[in-house]
Amino acid sequence: MRWKQLFFPAQSVDPDQAREMMEKYSSTELEILDVRQPREYRKGHLPGAKLIPLPELEKRISELNPEKPLIVY
Repeated sequence: MRWKQLFFPAQSVDPDQAREMMEKYSSTELEILDVRQPREYRKGHLPGAKLIPLPELEKRISELNPEKPLIVY
């Protein structure tokens, strides 16, 4: 699947490291991707997170900017 290529090379970060990235980059310099289901997103999500449920990711991957750092959860 093409979408898997999005995550390589990938680096795991813990919540503190993710928070630091969000503080370091402005909302226009960083993308936050929520791959959960819409009902989970509605219950709560990170500010500025874009919802693309994992089953839709391959079809919607063009919505992501490959030039920006990306946090996926």
